[in-house]
Amino acid sequence: MSALILIVEDEPQLAEVLEAYARQEGYRTERAADGNAALTVFRAAHPDLILLDVMLPGRSGLEVLKTVRASSATPVILVTARAEETDQIVGLELGADDYVVKPFRPREVMARVKAVLRRASQLLGDPEDRPLRVGSLEVDRRAVAARVDGQALNLTPAEFRLLAQLAEVPGRAFTREELLSHALPDSDALERVVDAHLASVRRKLDAAGASGMLRTVRGVGYRLEAAS
Repeated sequence: MSALILIVEDEPQLAEVLEAYARQEGYRTERAADGNAALTVFRAAHPDLILLDVMLPGRSGLEVLKTVRASSATPVILVTARAEETDQIVGLELGADDYVVKPFRPREVMARVKAVLRRASQLLGDPEDRPLRVGSLEVDRRAVAARVDGQALNLTPAEFRLLAQLAEVPGRAFTREELLSHALPDSDALERVVDAHLASVRRKLDAAGASGMLRTVRGVGYRLEAAS
């Protein structure tokens, strides 16, 4: 069965265009025009990806994203206005997987949708992959799960890919460019997006009792090491 895309957009004409292009690509679609309706459809339909406008009546797109991330790792692409750079960074810190900026060409949005869905499906990786272990952290690429002393971390797909990359070579400093090309290879996102995603990973590690594992290497990027 084809992927189900939830399009959350309060401009009817734009929503219709996005829906038409999505269906042309073979996707099934659901639509919502405000934040509350988006959450209702999300809980009922269990979409494979959410295309989420930030500026919505009532509950904002960022509020919707935060609620979704409290219970699900469903891929989310934010749709933002060019002047809303702060929303882009905040959205990524809240767990968005990517973003597109208005005005955009619908075909470019569909290309981004394909890329994010492909990355999500590739998280399963090679069946021969063994779990990666760094101190109390275990990263299981087959199960797409990360745990600290058995406690699961609720990571987004992009966060998981970044953490898995770091865990492959503990102690090695990866540049932001290396991490970005691995986690978001088809995105035009800037390197600071890595900072936003890893800030979220660090908070989750700290909350699970693995404080100090994710280190910032000044002038280079990041490394992962067992907590002392």
